[in-house]
Amino acid sequence: MSQEDRVERKILKISFIFVFFITLFASCKKNDSPSPEPVPEAYSFFVAGHTYGTPGTDNSGLYPPFQDKFNLINDHLTDLGVLTGDIVPAGTEKNWNEVDSVLKFLNCKVYFAVGNHDMKNRPLFESRYGKTYFGFIHKDDLFIVLDPNIDHWNISGEQLSFLKNIIDTSGYKARNIFVFFHQLLWWDKTNKYRNVRLNSHEDRADTINFWTEVEPLFQNLQNKVYMFAGDIGAASWSDDFMYDQFDNITLVASGMGEGKGDNFVFVDVDETGKVSFELIALNGDDIHALGNLEDYILP
Repeated sequence: MSQEDRVERKILKISFIFVFFITLFASCKKNDSPSPEPVPEAYSFFVAGHTYGTPGTDNSGLYPPFQDKFNLINDHLTDLGVLTGDIVPAGTEKNWNEVDSVLKFLNCKVYFAVGNHDMKNRPLFESRYGKTYFGFIHKDDLFIVLDPNIDHWNISGEQLSFLKNIIDTSGYKARNIFVFFHQLLWWDKTNKYRNVRLNSHEDRADTINFWTEVEPLFQNLQNKVYMFAGDIGAASWSDDFMYDQFDNITLVASGMGEGKGDNFVFVDVDETGKVSFELIALNGDDIHALGNLEDYILP
C-alpha cells in the first residue's frame, strides 16, 4: 500500500469517527429534551336533577321525557353525567334495578349525587354503589360529589374532612372544580336566594354550615368553582332552574317533573378549560325553548 493510500484511509477513518460522535451527541440531546406537554382535550358532561320526575309517580326507570333525550346525550358525545339526586322515588331494590337498566342506553358513565328520596334505604344504596361522597379527576378538572343528607344539609364530620383533604391534595392543581349535591345548600330564608322556590326543605336544620364552612373552602382558591344542585323543578310550587355567579363561584340548579319547564344541563369545557352551559328543555320541539341559563335573574 502506498503512502498516499495510507493517508487517505486515515483521513476517512477520522472522518467516520467524527461523524459518529456528532450523530451520537445529537441523539443524546434529543433524548434529553423534555417531551411536549399533552394538549388538554375539550369534553362535555351532563347534569340532571330530580330524575324520578313528578312527585307521586313511580316510573319504570327514570322520568320518561328525560329518557327520551338519551339519544341527544349520546350524540353530544358526553364523557360523563351526574344525576343530582331524587333519582328514584323510594330507594327500593326495584327502583335501582330499573335505573341501572335504563342507564345502560347511555354511552357514558353516570355518577349519583344522592337526594333524600334515594336515601330512604341508605344501606341498600351503599351496598350497590359505595360511598355517597367521593371525588375524581377528569381531564385536569376536579369533580366532587357530596351528600348533605347525612347531617341535615350540613357537610360535617368525616365528610367535611374529606372535602378539605381533596381540595388540599387536588384542588390547587385542577383547572376547574365541579361540585355536586342534591339540596340547594346556598338557599337561606334571609339571604338573596330566599325567593328561589325549592322542591322541598325536608330534614333541613334551622342553620347549616354551607356559608360558614363549605363555601369559604372554595372562595380562597384561584380555580373557577361550579356547584350544581338538583332539588328544583319537580312541580308547580318550585322553580324550574336557577343560576348565579359571584367571585370565582358559579351556582346552578336544574330539575324536572313539573312538565313545561323540565330541563337538564350540558356543560362544555373547551381545550383552554373555559366552561359554558346549554340548558336543554325536555318538552316540545325546541330544546333551547327555555333560553340561556346565564340569563336567569334571581327573583
